[in-house]
Amino acid sequence: MEKIEEQFANLHIVKCSLGTKEPTYLLGIDTSKTVQAGKENLVAVLCSNGSIRIYDKERLNVLQEFSGYPGLLNGVRFANSCDSVYSACTDGTVKCWDARVAREKPVQLFKGYPSNIFISFDINCNDHIICAGTEKVDDDALLVFWDARMSSQNLSTTKDPLGAYSETHSDDVTQVRFHPSNPNMVVSGSSDGLVNVFDINIDNEEDALVTTCNSISSVSCIGWSGKSYKQIYCMTHDEGFYWWDLNHLDTDEPVTRLNIQDVREVVNMKEDALDYLIGGLYHEKTDTLHVIGGTNKGRIHLMNCSMSGLTHVTSLQGGHAATVRSFCWNVQDDSLLTGGEDAQLLLWKPGAIEKTFTKKESMKIASSVHQRVRVHSNDSYKRRKKQ
Repeated sequence: MEKIEEQFANLHIVKCSLGTKEPTYLLGIDTSKTVQAGKENLVAVLCSNGSIRIYDKERLNVLQEFSGYPGLLNGVRFANSCDSVYSACTDGTVKCWDARVAREKPVQLFKGYPSNIFISFDINCNDHIICAGTEKVDDDALLVFWDARMSSQNLSTTKDPLGAYSETHSDDVTQVRFHPSNPNMVVSGSSDGLVNVFDINIDNEEDALVTTCNSISSVSCIGWSGKSYKQIYCMTHDEGFYWWDLNHLDTDEPVTRLNIQDVREVVNMKEDALDYLIGGLYHEKTDTLHVIGGTNKGRIHLMNCSMSGLTHVTSLQGGHAATVRSFCWNVQDDSLLTGGEDAQLLLWKPGAIEKTFTKKESMKIASSVHQRVRVHSNDSYKRRKKQ
């Protein structure tokens, strides 16, 4: 089996998206999970103007664009079983569109509580439950839940919440991620530095909280890794990296596998630079966790993650001319999509003939995503003891 390091090093650019009338930073990428004969694969991209663009993956043509106006959209996810695409909105809703239909109005609207401003969300692996995180308003930072299913008894396109968790975060909920195969497990991250794991099959919030880990700083990215996805990794807005093993919660083994407060200070990049982290990449077949980072000039770095630290493995260059903000790895064909502050969406494939094009300079626009950084207590994690 070819290692992901070799696959990554063998990637070349095969397609670059055409320019749009309004160039924007590309902040998030997801690809459709369904494959339909005779139909193109779809890519959804979150843009810094608060909209979502749908692309044909092979040609990278814009097929349609969805807006949350007057609100701004945050996050982008395809459903697991169809081509519905979701995004959370600052107007207090989660919106769902049919990605194959050029229709401005969402096909479903999930309404929050009064004063909710949603900045993160996810849908679980069986497409039954949506969870969205809010900005802190007054003293409340919520995780709000909905039933995402359409039923023949209830054909309404607008849904009210099932309920909310309100006691476990004290600041903006910046990240929400459901478990890849267990529909009842969800992890949330916040500006308060806490990373909370819940079993939503349990009725009340206090008992549903499985454990709380502390990332020391504002959470920018979280994900699941390890065999049966029993591990959690976390990145912070000041480039920290944390890795916890939930298998050890009821043992004497340490839960923390890795704790790095600033990756830029410890990873040996030799003659190169590491300016920021982009996200994590867990390879199920090889049971390896990798971290993706980059430079302000657009170079992309792959780092291997082990209990001894992060090790730089290989890099991609020649594509982006500015900070890379998002990526999406396809395990089926080992292709990579990347998006950046140069407004370019790039498709990389292994062993392909390199496509040449003129690199765009970084756009001199203010990012619509303003990240706050705070420092918190030095407790790396705490275990909630059930009564």
